[in-house]
Amino acid sequence: MFDLFDPRFPEEKLHHHFRLICADPEYAKAKSVIQNWATGLLDRRGEGQKFIKEFQSTFNSSMWELYLNRALIDLGCSVDYSKSAPDFFVSGPGKYEFNIEAVVSDQAPTARQTTTFNERDFKKLGALKLAGKIRDKLDLYRGSNGKKHPYSSLSHVRDRPFVIAIAPFDSDLSLTQNNELINMVLFGLAPPVLEGPDIGKQARITSLPKPSGAPVEMGIFTNDSFKEISAVFFSTVGTFGKAVVESKVNKLIRSTRYRLIDKHKVEPNSKLWQVGTRRFQLAPLNYLVTQRRESEDQIGGADMLIQHSSFHHETHVDGLQVYFNPYAEVPFDQRFPWPAEIALNYYDVKSGEHIQAHPDGALVSRQVYDISPEFVRLLLGTYGFLR
Repeated sequence: MFDLFDPRFPEEKLHHHFRLICADPEYAKAKSVIQNWATGLLDRRGEGQKFIKEFQSTFNSSMWELYLNRALIDLGCSVDYSKSAPDFFVSGPGKYEFNIEAVVSDQAPTARQTTTFNERDFKKLGALKLAGKIRDKLDLYRGSNGKKHPYSSLSHVRDRPFVIAIAPFDSDLSLTQNNELINMVLFGLAPPVLEGPDIGKQARITSLPKPSGAPVEMGIFTNDSFKEISAVFFSTVGTFGKAVVESKVNKLIRSTRYRLIDKHKVEPNSKLWQVGTRRFQLAPLNYLVTQRRESEDQIGGADMLIQHSSFHHETHVDGLQVYFNPYAEVPFDQRFPWPAEIALNYYDVKSGEHIQAHPDGALVSRQVYDISPEFVRLLLGTYGFLR
């Protein structure tokens, strides 16, 4: 197999993430994990060398494809690598066939991060980029703008579900967005209210303006305007950080997990399910913040964890979210056997509601930090452990 990490370019032409990985001896184990993710992908006729060059020079889009390649194995699927387009022609359990086109919302090579942070602008621009990339891939499917061989004309694509797998890499903060922006793009939902009497409520958004002022449709799965897309796969954790945690490299991990339980299942006097915010130190470099609120029958919320990598565990498909298009011409089979940790998202056409079939413990976000006094103080201070 080709070696992903054998440099093919002069130092100055290598992507800075690739250079950082190669320069740090600690990442040797993570590199072998990523090489394993590439099984089959680099064997495409005439594609192996091209893929490696893209991985080393642009990095993020190739990293996302590598993540997906391994995820499909964990979903019980196989890929027919003889098909060069779309990115993955997949055969799942029961010989269920579908196609995936992978894409990232990425930074321009010359883009500079702004020194000031405006949350509203960050979310608006992030949503516009996700919407734009999904539209670009739909154009490839339809053959818009004069494309000679649209995906829809390919025999292995016709009459099979067409899935777009997208991940956000458009800013240094893009991986902190959880699922708020993809909810805006697909279901037209504004971020939820975080406090006050309307906590949890979400306003509707039908469009966002480009910098030019032209409107861009939001809520593309609330009507039939994107009916060729059967589903969207989304994750903010299908990154190099996934390889770091899988290889147990010596790092500090900050993660958030969704929590939900029926009230009758809570053990009496359980501290972990007490309503409100609670903080626990479970061990040296193992901290937990629980946030809980109750409804009539359930207690829900989130766990925020700050842990040494030896305490942290996640599966490869942890953090993967699937969004189904209720208007799809070829719907994705509802009987597909998803692993328990995957979060499923539906839109109820009659009620206009986002139905979240998210398992208790679903991974929402995760970041990786060097173990240094500065990062330890930053994280513990952010989550209220330092007074």
